Amino acid sequence: MGGHTEIKERFTVLHSVLDERSRRLLAAAESQVIGRGGISAVSRATGVSRQVIRRGMAELKEPAAVMPGHIRRAGGGRKKIVDQDRSLRSDLESLLESTTRGDPEAPLRWTCRSVRNLTAELQRLNHTVSHQVVADLLHELGYSLQANSKTREGSHHPDRNAQFEHLNGKVKWCLARKQPVISVDTKKKELVGDFKNSGRELRPQGDPEQVRVHDFIDPELGRATPYGIYDIGRNTGWVSVGVDHDTAEFAVESIRRWWRSMGREAYPQAARLLITADSGGSNGSRLRLWKLELQKLADETSLRIAVCHFPPGTSKWNKIEHRLFSFITQNWRAKPLTSFQVIVSLIAATKTATGLKVHSELDTRTYPPGIKVSDREVARIDLKPDKFHGDWNYEIRPRKPEL
Repeated sequence: MGGHTEIKERFTVLHSVLDERSRRLLAAAESQVIGRGGISAVSRATGVSRQVIRRGMAELKEPAAVMPGHIRRAGGGRKKIVDQDRSLRSDLESLLESTTRGDPEAPLRWTCRSVRNLTAELQRLNHTVSHQVVADLLHELGYSLQANSKTREGSHHPDRNAQFEHLNGKVKWCLARKQPVISVDTKKKELVGDFKNSGRELRPQGDPEQVRVHDFIDPELGRATPYGIYDIGRNTGWVSVGVDHDTAEFAVESIRRWWRSMGREAYPQAARLLITADSGGSNGSRLRLWKLELQKLADETSLRIAVCHFPPGTSKWNKIEHRLFSFITQNWRAKPLTSFQVIVSLIAATKTATGLKVHSELDTRTYPPGIKVSDREVARIDLKPDKFHGDWNYEIRPRKPEL
């Protein structure tokens, strides 16, 4: 009896390193050593069936029956389900192809293409298959879990690349002459209050920040509208945190505040200012109010204000997006934006290893939307379009004071 216990212990110790064949041969060897009744005794001690032990004993007598490096004799083992069910693979590929191509009649067109949903649909087609088998088949077919990728920018404007080159040339020209060049845009509006903010930060285990379950705007706090100015030459940022509408008047007022607080001191000899901006939003290339407000700023500062707009659909190339806004988002990740002052403080605390410094202020003024600019006011704007795409590239010159 003690010998049988030793057999069981040996198999337990070696179980993790034995493959199917070596387990079979070890059981057969133990049976041969015991002699009469050995097969039954080893089967009880190890759980290996008598039939498998007999097959192992036959292999010990005829080692060539199994090729070197193989576990079973040629043709041995359970057949793969795809070999038994010839239409399984093709039906799975059909399901994947129809949903990938957006076939509106596809059964999974409007559902999540998960492994279990695919399995359920295959079972509906009379295939006897488990979700694990479907997962293995998907892997063989080259499918994996994929997130959305922001790569499509819509149709390309034929002058897109030429505009990039034009814009880049003007930026280099101004920087070489130590003239200010700024990249501007409105950051995503943020709910103010104890709402969830994406990201994670280190906190004591089991003590997450408590926030609201639903993201319904708090009427008393409203939304924050951060408008940013990124100084390309000095790697500094200015962000006005507005409490009202994102209008062209608000955008130019933010630029005005930057100039008075930072730009004028940094560029005392400046004669011109170059602004790079998106084609839409509060600084859109077609907005009359944007150009009228820039004319007022040019008159106040005596600066010639040049503007270069990025082509439609290319806002991600605007430097403020990845040189300023991305770092602000990283800095306040997982921190509820509970008040306007918290937002201003988190923005102002943003720094990078490359020396980025950011200043932020709250703008409590109101900016009513829908202000109309008359043809007469437009005619008084001293605007000089560039020869190349004057709708995207233009300069607004300061007007002489009226006597």
